[in-house]
Amino acid sequence: MNPQSDRLDAKLEPHRPAWPKLAQAEATRLAPILADNLITIEHIGSTAIPGIHAKPTIDLLPIVHSIAGVDAIETALKALGYGWRGEFGLPGRRYCTLDHPETGRRLFNVHIFETGSHQIHRLLAFRDYLRAHRDEALAYESEKKRAAALHPDDTLAYNDAKSVWIKECETRALAWRATIHSYSS
Repeated sequence: MNPQSDRLDAKLEPHRPAWPKLAQAEATRLAPILADNLITIEHIGSTAIPGIHAKPTIDLLPIVHSIAGVDAIETALKALGYGWRGEFGLPGRRYCTLDHPETGRRLFNVHIFETGSHQIHRLLAFRDYLRAHRDEALAYESEKKRAAALHPDDTLAYNDAKSVWIKECETRALAWRATIHSYSS
């Protein structure tokens, strides 16, 4: 793993139709390792929002029955080339990253949560809200461009710079999702 991988550039690229296919291919590669513990793997993050610029790093959200079961396969995930980050600031998460072996460019961020975690609800609501509300997706793209201009060489600072906007949008997304689910009950 690249020792500077948390300081990778925040360069944004136009949406690529190949991103969902790459997400599915990596999910297929991860599924046998997660085995019977796996419920599903969702494609999240900016690469999952059609038509907006994104860093070309794909975020995956495996949802599992048991986080302890994930801890038991740490070695197997490392054997696939993943760096193990543990919770990395979010209680209940297991965070793994996969960097290109030669360039060090981040390819995948994998955020594993146990079923029932509020984080799953939050992440999926945000993704689905941006997919359903083009104006919000474009506003997010503008916020990403602003943050990338401020911090072109530092992904962590880039993430911090857009965090207030994301939290505000998550509030709208969660309210929207609650409304949608109240109609389907």
